[in-house]
Amino acid sequence: MLQRNDEQLAAIKREIIKTQLIGIPAALLLGFGLYGVFAANGDAFHPLLNNRSVVYGMLVAGVVLEALQMYRLIPLLKAQARIISDRDS
Repeated sequence: MLQRNDEQLAAIKREIIKTQLIGIPAALLLGFGLYGVFAANGDAFHPLLNNRSVVYGMLVAGVVLEALQMYRLIPLLKAQARIISDRDS
């Protein structure tokens, strides 16, 4: 039983890492989008960041990817916590 729990924990940790990879482009899109909205003021380091339509699209895509990541990550974290608490008790 203990070995099965360890195998399940390892599988959950692998899925968490895969899920967190979704967060990398999401964070980049959100960061560049916020930079384009609040800091660029027509003088961005890349011309696309001066285009409001592109910047708002980046923000929307970043929020959608972050929501997808949280949708997948929260059940994995709950399962991980359940297995750890069952193992400790």
